[in-house]
Amino acid sequence: MERRMVVARADCPARRVPDGTPLTIPKDTFVTITQALGGNYTVTYNGQMVRVDGTDAEALGLEPELLSFPEPTDDQIREEQVWEALKTVYDPEIPVDLVNLGLIYNVAIDQSEHKVTIQMTLTAPGCGMGPVLVGDVEYRVKRVPNVEHVKVDLVFDPPWQRHMMSEEAQLETGMFF
Repeated sequence: MERRMVVARADCPARRVPDGTPLTIPKDTFVTITQALGGNYTVTYNGQMVRVDGTDAEALGLEPELLSFPEPTDDQIREEQVWEALKTVYDPEIPVDLVNLGLIYNVAIDQSEHKVTIQMTLTAPGCGMGPVLVGDVEYRVKRVPNVEHVKVDLVFDPPWQRHMMSEEAQLETGMFF
């Protein structure tokens, strides 16, 4: 996607890069789209780089990323839906989702608290986009029916290694050999 300027059609939630601080782009504000990857958008707003989740893209006049689930029949969180949501979160520099990159180590569900706890890592401990990725995971998993709280624990043991990627991700990135 080429860099282009758009006007926010509605107030648009975003997260500042790289610290992940939530903010709102006000309606009728000009922003410049600098990157579209994995259904998310990186834009410049008031001289700052911010990330707009693809599910909120309509506020910028763009096609929204659809993340929908069947209407729940009870108050239980479905683990497969949590994994489905996680597969819609992409590394900001690699066009592969976090699950196929092997960055998600564990998903634990507390049904009584309606809480999901996720253990994940980064491709490198010093990755400056860590807070943004954590925010992306929280944002998407909160869209799963019956999820009220999401806790993401960044862990670095075991350290991430290429073999943790799915074969599909290795092929996509040219790291299959």
